Amino acid sequence: MKKIFLLSFFSLFTLPVFSQEKGLDQKIDEAFQPISDFFNELVFFSIGDNPFVIYLLVGSALFFTLYFGFPNIKYLLISINVVRGKYDDIEKENNKTDDGEVSHFQALATAVSGTVGNGNIAGVALAIALGGPGATFWMIICGLLGMSTKFVECTLGVHYRDVDKNGIVYGGPMYYLKKGLKERGFEILGKISAVIFAVCCIGGSFGGGNAAQSNTATLAIKQLIGLESTSAGAIIGLVMAIIVGLIIIGGIKRIASVTEKVVPFMAVLYIIACVYIISINFSLIDDAFSLIITEAFNPSAIGVGGVIGVLMVGFRRAAFSNEAGAGSASIAHSAVKTKYAASEGLVALLEPFIDTVVICTMTALVIIIFNFGGYFDYGGDGLGSIYIQGEAFEGPEITARAFAEYIPYSDVFLTTAIVLFAVSTMISWSYYGIQSWKFLFGRGKVADLAYKLTFLTFIIIGSAASMNSIWAFSDAMIFAMVFPNMIGLFFLFPIVKDQLKKYLNVINK
Repeated sequence: MKKIFLLSFFSLFTLPVFSQEKGLDQKIDEAFQPISDFFNELVFFSIGDNPFVIYLLVGSALFFTLYFGFPNIKYLLISINVVRGKYDDIEKENNKTDDGEVSHFQALATAVSGTVGNGNIAGVALAIALGGPGATFWMIICGLLGMSTKFVECTLGVHYRDVDKNGIVYGGPMYYLKKGLKERGFEILGKISAVIFAVCCIGGSFGGGNAAQSNTATLAIKQLIGLESTSAGAIIGLVMAIIVGLIIIGGIKRIASVTEKVVPFMAVLYIIACVYIISINFSLIDDAFSLIITEAFNPSAIGVGGVIGVLMVGFRRAAFSNEAGAGSASIAHSAVKTKYAASEGLVALLEPFIDTVVICTMTALVIIIFNFGGYFDYGGDGLGSIYIQGEAFEGPEITARAFAEYIPYSDVFLTTAIVLFAVSTMISWSYYGIQSWKFLFGRGKVADLAYKLTFLTFIIIGSAASMNSIWAFSDAMIFAMVFPNMIGLFFLFPIVKDQLKKYLNVINK
C-alpha cells in the first residue's frame, strides 16, 4: 500500500507540471539528445565502417550454432515439447521443481514480451524503408543464428541463479559472470564484468525496454486521435506510467501472470492481421520473396552502402528486436521452476524464432507488398527520412499506412497492438532492470521503490522525446550489454554442453 500511495503521489505531483508547461516535449528532447549521442558514439565504435558489436554478435552466434551442432534446428521440437509440459512429469518424479517461481510457459511469455515489442513494428518498418527488402533476408539469418546464443545464455542463467530462503529467484548474466568466472579462476574479471552488465542492463531497461516503447506507442496514439499539442507526449506517457506501475509493483509472479495472457493474445492477433493482408495479395508473395533475396545481395536502396550496408541494417534491427547476445532474457528464464538448467535453455531457443523469423518477417512482407504500389523509395532521401506522397513518415506510421491500405479501421487495431506490445515489453524490462538494480544496490524495499519510480519517469521521457534520439539511445544501451555478457558466454559455454547432455539423458530415459 505504501508503494501504491507513493506512486499515486508521484503521478499527481507531475501531472500539473506536464499539462501546464508549454512545449515540454521539445524541452525534454533537447535535454535528452546529447545523452543519446554520447552513448551511441561510445557503443557503436566502428571497424571497417561498421559497428564492431554487430561482428561480435553474429560471429558469436555462428560459433555457438556450429559448436552445439545446430541446436536451432536439432532441438526445436524438444523446445516446443518442454513448453507444452511433455516432460513435467519427469521433473516431478525426481523432485526437481522445488526451485523457481514461474512455469516454462510463463518464463517464455515474459521473455518473449520483452523482445516482441515495437521493434517488430517500428524497427522492421525502418529497416525495410531505409535498407530495402534485402534487410529482411539478413534479419531472418540473424534470428536463426540468435537462437543458439539464447540457448547458451539462458542455460547459464538458470545454472548460476540465486534462490533466497523465501523462494525468490535472482538470476541473469550478472550472476553467471560473478560465479562462473570465479570458478574458472577469474574472480576480479567476473566481478567487474557483472557490474558493467548490471549498469548497462539498467540503461537498457530505461532505453530499448522502456523509452523506445513508450515513444512508439505515443506516436501511434497521437496519430490516431490527431493530437498536435506540444505537451501531448508527456501526458500520454504519464498515463502509461501509471498503468505499468500498477503491474510491476507485484514482481515477477504478477508480471508473468499478465504476460502469459497478453503476449499470446496480441501476437496471434497481429499475425492474423498480417496473414490476412498477405493472403489477399497471394499473387505478390513470390514477387516479395524474390525481391527479398535479390535485394539482399544486390541492393538498390538509396545510400544503403551495398551488400554490407543492407546486411548491417538487417542484423542491427534483428539483434535489437530479439536481443540474442544481450543476456536480458536469461534474467526472466532464471525464474523458472526447474533444476535442469538446459531445459530452460532449450525453451529460450524459441524466442528469436517467434520474434524475428515469424513476426518480423510478417511485418516485412506486409510493407514490401504495400510498396509494390510505389508509395516510397527504399532508402528514403538517404538521410533517414521516408516520404509517402510528399509526407514524412516514421517507423510505426509506415506500418500503419500499409495496414490501412488493406484493413478497414486498421488504425484502431494497429494502435491497440502497438500499445499492448509497448506495455508488455515495458513490464518485462522493468523486471530485468530491477534485478540488475538489486544486484548493485541490494534487495531492500527502498532500492526497489527507487528503481521503479525512475523507470516510470523514463516512460514519460520516451513519450516526449523524438524518434531519432530515443532509438539511438535504445540501440546503444541494448548493445552495450553484449560486451560483458559475451565474456561470460565464451568462458562458460562448455558448462552448457554438460548441462545439455545431462538433461537429454533424463528425458531420453
